[in-house]
Amino acid sequence: MAKFLLWCILLALCWPLALVALVLYPIVWLFLLPFRIVGIAVGSVLVLVWALVMLPARVLEKVV
Repeated sequence: MAKFLLWCILLALCWPLALVALVLYPIVWLFLLPFRIVGIAVGSVLVLVWALVMLPARVLEKVV
């Protein structure tokens, strides 16, 4: 909603720039999509590694 309101303000102030932003937004989104996917994958791997590192401590905590 905030992006839409900012775009409306830009449309009122400078309509050519608003139209360029309207055309370029999907292109930029498609360009950044692989980076977002890589970020999700790296975050998942880091969570998995952290869980494996903490596993012995959690097992000892349950035993004691």
